Amino acid sequence: MKTTIIVQNLKCGGCAHTITSKISGMEGISDLRVDVASAKVSFVHEDINDALVVKDRLKALGYPSIESDNSMAAKAISFFSCATGKMSKS
Repeated sequence: MKTTIIVQNLKCGGCAHTITSKISGMEGISDLRVDVASAKVSFVHEDINDALVVKDRLKALGYPSIESDNSMAAKAISFFSCATGKMSKS
């Protein structure tokens, strides 16, 4: 199955790098794609529960889905995740 999640707070390549590094290694997840321009995270998974786990992981990284509340805490976490992604790209 293929799932696409539209997320909040996805602003740059640093954000995309963090998402890619934290999600691509998850069991049952393949063909991960992050589109910064449309704020979409797409991936292939075998079980519907895998998609829910990815959605929860994205929220924990500061990138909640558009259906979720984008709290001040989520924004702060995404800022940190973005900075970490930028530093690890270098």
